[in-house]
Formats: sequence, structure tokens, C-alpha cells
Amino acid sequence: MQKANLSEVLFKPSFKHPETSTLVKRIEQTNASIQSSLEGETQSNWYRMINRAIWSWRGIDPIEAEEVLARIAASPNERTDEGLLDTVVGYRGGNWIYEWAKEGMIWQKKALDLACEDPLTAGNYWLKASHFYSVASYPHLRGDQLAEQAELLADRAYKEAANYLPFELKSIDFKVEGGNLTGFLHIPSEGKGPHPTVLLCGGLDNLQNDYYPLFVNYLAPKGIAMLCIDLPSLGFSSRWTLTEDTSLLHQQVLNQLDQVPWIDHQRVVALGIRFGANVAVRLGYLESRRLRGVACLGPIVHDLFVNKESQLRTPIVYRDMIASRLKMDSATDNLLHTELSRYSLKTQGLLGRRCPIPMCSVSFEKDVFSPLSESKLIVSSTGDGKLISVASTPLLNNLNSGLTQLSEWINQKLC
Repeated sequence: MQKANLSEVLFKPSFKHPETSTLVKRIEQTNASIQSSLEGETQSNWYRMINRAIWSWRGIDPIEAEEVLARIAASPNERTDEGLLDTVVGYRGGNWIYEWAKEGMIWQKKALDLACEDPLTAGNYWLKASHFYSVASYPHLRGDQLAEQAELLADRAYKEAANYLPFELKSIDFKVEGGNLTGFLHIPSEGKGPHPTVLLCGGLDNLQNDYYPLFVNYLAPKGIAMLCIDLPSLGFSSRWTLTEDTSLLHQQVLNQLDQVPWIDHQRVVALGIRFGANVAVRLGYLESRRLRGVACLGPIVHDLFVNKESQLRTPIVYRDMIASRLKMDSATDNLLHTELSRYSLKTQGLLGRRCPIPMCSVSFEKDVFSPLSESKLIVSSTGDGKLISVASTPLLNNLNSGLTQLSEWINQKLC
């Protein structure tokens, strides 16, 4: 009974919570209109990016997603900005977090009802619930208490799903500077451990459960485990501030993998997605003796940090998200540009210098966040580089092809 009522206990706001779009005070309000393979698309009447394709890839039914969006759009309740549909104030009908979490609770109840009768289906329902809770908490801005509560539900639902699905999920605490850091280790059901492992360095706008399809469809069939560590300022790493030393936490985790019995610490590849590629590539230079290779997906390592025009082509929600990670409660585009310039791995003197281990990078056609030059810079900085190009349409088929090639490359380096 306690499990069934957790969502009700969490979502009992005792005061009027600030609406997500107001958490970063911004002077400039110029918004860019883009369509991105991994982030989705901007729409003039939405603050958040609408990411239908990736939601579907994670397992959210497109029709169900449209129903949630329709409820948000049709709400008569007060909005922070009447021109933006997803800015309904308060945890009530039409509020982004409320509507997506409400859908997650439906699947959570179905999972509880089937736990004894059909464990596998129950596991898949828990998984669906975790995905809805994750979308509810997007874009995970600092100080968004309702989003933090949705993150807790996503984490719990994901752990419940693992009790029924054919893989093992272990929550592992690592001792790092500033306290203990929790990571999720996904262990394949086939084969005996210790397993070759991918150290996943995720993006700034995703939780650990968002990468389940990557594990179950591409890594687990090859007997590869996946260890997820959140970037500083996000999820389990939220207590740490994101700085230009982006790999600080992951370095400390990497140095402790020889103490984890399920991981073959001599066969590890770092996989960085979006901003996480900044972490993975830094690890390639700083901890090359502990890695077999570095893989990147739509990497953000240089251009977006130094190119002001590229920054202005990103939507406001993404700029707000970066400002939030940097603990900038108020931001101008000029200030953000100045802060980000320090994050370029080329400016830091790493990229462009020869990396001693192989690196592979997946580049998406017409990618605003990661132009082709990013991936070329990465693969040209090693004597054993591989570039994988992915066309923008049809996205899901091409994404599958890119991830298949990437996972095959990873597997070769781990053999």
C-alpha cells in the first residue's frame, strides 16, 4: 500500500510552486526554431522542446503522448505566459509535470495490479511509468521541486521494473570528493561476469532510465554491461556543481571500477552522449590507461561553447538548462557565452592533440547542437578514429543504424 501511495505523498504542495519556465531569469527572450534528431523540435507556443521520436524510441506510445499534450494545450488554468501552453501554474490540470506524472501513475497502478499475475508485463508497465515520470521532470532545472519529485518517482519505477525484467540493476555507491555518488549498473542476463562495460556519460537533459533502450537493444545482446553516472548538477550528481572540469566525478568512479565484482575493469569504453561526450573525451585523454576507447553520440565538445551564433540557434529552454546547471539564476546570452567558452576541449588544449586511444563519433545530419566538425575534430585527434554519419530522416531507422554501428565498434574494442 505504501508503494501505491508514494506519488500521492510526494505531490502535496504546501505552497504555490514556481512554474518551470520562470526558474531562470532571462533578459533576452529571442527563441530559435529548430528540429533536432535527439532533442526534438521547438514549437512557437511551447517552452519545452517536443520530442515525439525519442519518446517513442523509449517506449511511450505516440497516441498516448498526443493525449497528454492535448490535455496540457486545452487547459483553461492560469499560465505564466499565455503564449506558451506548457506554463500552467501550480500542480493541477494542464501543468506539464502534473499531466505527464498523472500518466505515469496510471501505468504504475497497472503494474501493481499485475505484479503477481504477470510479472513480465508488470515490469514493462513499471518501465513505462518511469519514462512518463522522466518526461514530467524535463528539463530538470535546479530548484524545480515538483520536477525533483517526478525524478524520484522515475527512479523508483525503474528499480521496480528491474525486479521483473530480464536484466539485473545494481545501485552502486562510489566514494568521491564531496560524498557518495550513486550509479546504476545494468548487467546482461546472458553470460557470466565480470562483464566488459560501457561507462555511460549522459546528456544534460536525461535521467539514467532514459538510456534503457540503448542497453537492452544494443549492449546487452553483446554481453556488455552499462554503468550510468549522472553529470554534475543532475540526478544523483545534483549536489555537485558543473564546472569546466566536467569529468571530475566520472574520473573518480573510473578509478574504482576494479572494486566492482561485476565489471571487468580492464575492458571499459566511455560512451558520451551530447554534453556527456565532453566528459568521455576528457577521460580519453586523462585516463587513457583505464579505457579501451571513447565513443560519442552527437557530441558537444567545442563549437557550441565558443560559437555565439551556434548558441543563439539553440532554443531558450536549452539555454536555460545550461544556465541552471552552471548555477546562474539569471542569465544573458553574453554572460552565458563567456561562461561556456571555458568548456571547449580544444580551448583546454586537449582536442587537436593526439589521443592515445581510439575514438568513434556519430554525427547527425543538420545537427544544430553538434555540427559535423565536432565529430571530425574528435576522430582526427586519434590514430584510430571512426566517423559514423546519420541522415536526419527517417530518424528512428537511421538512429537504429547509427547505434548498431556504434555498438559494434564498442564491442570490437572490448574484445
